[in-house]
Amino acid sequence: MISYKKNMKPRMIIVDEHDNVIGHKYREDEKPDDIYRVSALWITNSKGDILLAKRHRNKKHDPGKWGPAVAGTVDEGETYEQNIIKEAEEELGLKNIKPTLGPKTAPYGQYKYFTQWFTLKIDKPASELIFQEDEVEEIKWFTKKELLESLQKHPEKFLPKMPRYIGLFLS
Repeated sequence: MISYKKNMKPRMIIVDEHDNVIGHKYREDEKPDDIYRVSALWITNSKGDILLAKRHRNKKHDPGKWGPAVAGTVDEGETYEQNIIKEAEEELGLKNIKPTLGPKTAPYGQYKYFTQWFTLKIDKPASELIFQEDEVEEIKWFTKKELLESLQKHPEKFLPKMPRYIGLFLS
């Protein structure tokens, strides 16, 4: 049974260094050494453009920075895939998607989490996507060239791990 605090927030899955579940915690109870699970969706279109989202300025981690269009912490009782399907609907209004399993990245850096990546190809203008305004400030299609140039000229506008993500998907 999944237990919830009065605010009805779900607990995140805590894992060991091999991504084995060892417990569950509420976000506010997270400790610096805790390792958790994240799912992320790398979205492209048939032209090879990449859809990115600018994180809301009120986010705790990396506010106002460009990153993957969809990402979320995996909650108790969810698989990586269930989480990314839920997040894609909540964050971009995408329904009935069938994402393709991508690579899994291991924890490193300030925040420790495994990221299970998925990929998806859609051909919708950004203006037709309905994004969750408390999570995302803006969404935009970037050409590969535009993304690489922007990242080189203004790395401070992107998530610190963005060069790694580009290495996974654009090499």
